[in-house]
Amino acid sequence: MTERRPALSDRERAVLAMERRAWPGPGAKERAIREQLDLSPVRYYQLLNALLDDERALAHDPVTVNRLRRLRAARDTRR
Repeated sequence: MTERRPALSDRERAVLAMERRAWPGPGAKERAIREQLDLSPVRYYQLLNALLDDERALAHDPVTVNRLRRLRAARDTRR
């Protein structure tokens, strides 16, 4: 029997929604992270990276999660 994990929290869904948006210029996303999510950009990206490894996030928003996983893998390959 598989263990069921709780659904994504409101904050986790909000982080994924933030990643779906297009941003008009430098600093706009960081301002939105602080104002809308009340998070520092560093904490936001920590949460985002954890979400990319979470199968619940993949089930909730497969397009965004797979796109970000590809970007992360490409970045890791360049290092």
